[in-house]
Amino acid sequence: MNIIIKVYLHTKGNNFLQSGSFPVPNSDFKKDPDWTAAIAALEWIQQIKINFAASEDFRIDQVVYNEDIDITELVKKVKPIL
Repeated sequence: MNIIIKVYLHTKGNNFLQSGSFPVPNSDFKKDPDWTAAIAALEWIQQIKINFAASEDFRIDQVVYNEDIDITELVKKVKPIL
């Protein structure tokens, strides 16, 4: 299944929005939709951070999925994959 994720980020003194559709495992989403969405969002944010050569002021301002489900704090709790 696919979910729509919107991330509001800040880097290099600018705020910006990125949004997209992401596949997530159906079984994982049924068990814990917010956590599954948070993992997908963080993986994408890590890619954005690399692609934009994010500066030290990089921060996650807000993350929502499926239009109105705010998972910002949950995304900040997910441990990044190094």
